[in-house]
Amino acid sequence: MELRQLRYFMEVAEREHVSDAALHLHIAQSAISRQIANLEAELGVQLFERTGRNVKLTPIGKTFFYHTKVAMKAIDHAKKQVDEYIDPERGSIKIGFPTSLASNLLPNVLAVFKKKYPNISFHLRQGSYSFLIESVKSREIDVAFLGPVPIDDPDIIGDILFSEDLYALVPNDHPMANRKSIYLAELKQDPFVLFPKGYIFEKLAMDGCKQAGFEPHVTSEGEDLDAIKGLVAAGMGITLLPESAFSEVNTTFTSKIAISNPQLCRTVGIITPKHRNLAPSETVFYQFVLNHFRNLD
Repeated sequence: MELRQLRYFMEVAEREHVSDAALHLHIAQSAISRQIANLEAELGVQLFERTGRNVKLTPIGKTFFYHTKVAMKAIDHAKKQVDEYIDPERGSIKIGFPTSLASNLLPNVLAVFKKKYPNISFHLRQGSYSFLIESVKSREIDVAFLGPVPIDDPDIIGDILFSEDLYALVPNDHPMANRKSIYLAELKQDPFVLFPKGYIFEKLAMDGCKQAGFEPHVTSEGEDLDAIKGLVAAGMGITLLPESAFSEVNTTFTSKIAISNPQLCRTVGIITPKHRNLAPSETVFYQFVLNHFRNLD
């Protein structure tokens, strides 16, 4: 079994088309077909079945594909470790981040880091809370910024960089729009605009309202920060968001108000895999981030 065979196999499995795989790999279709035939002969099983002009994985082919992906990620990571051993200040890092940290934390950290380590490059991937955690586990990304920081996942190391308060965002014509701070319970009669169930911001808001002794009346939902803010600006309701989710303190249509009781906050940090070592460039970045926020403190 050769690495070349496995890479050909993965390309065909992902594209479900031999010709498309050959075109992407810049090799002859016959070469791919021959190598996959050799692989099937060595394994003693059929990995693909034809469906018209396309091919699909057989049940055992799907099992082999899953384990091959895991193995190839490990091999690629090992090669990266060797390449960067010679010069840890060269390399590339796959960094994940949520929308709420995209406008402030991430650009500030990366700008300072690039001045010190100009030869390390980044591949950035935005994603949801659960996506970022699973992507670190599966090697799709190397490290991720996240909030709140998971503390009970057996496969993740979470380092808290700072904590931030949650604020109420209300339309400018709201009776409390000019208040500097409020008790959250004062908003219990208001309609709420939240993310759908399953989103981390929905959970933060629901938990906060429960601490204040009520369950919010959710009348509208949005799946991203701009949608949530837009619905609040349109007067559809109010919402709760962490400080880093605000690019401005107040806008023409909304006001941000501090919550004095209960005190609601979330942790923000960086997550790394627990069961594999970071590559040298990833370690340089990880240590830089920890030191950067220690110095800020």
